[in-house]
Amino acid sequence: MAEIKFEIKKTILTLNETEEWNKEINLVSWNGREFKLDIREWNKSHTKMKKGIVLTDEEMRKLLESEEIRKYLKENE
Repeated sequence: MAEIKFEIKKTILTLNETEEWNKEINLVSWNGREFKLDIREWNKSHTKMKKGIVLTDEEMRKLLESEEIRKYLKENE
């Protein structure tokens, strides 16, 4: 299996913390590609990660502006 290279440019937000893992939104470059928003769990030293999702700025904007998401959150307050 080929080695996956990554560079975390900036941690934007930590969503959840446990003793071993942090769920974070970071700006990450995967295998030398452009930096994108990345949501996943990382160990404290950022040497191990769990599965996550990568979003472009446009995809994140769409998510944040989504009326469906706002409606869901309002219904589940």
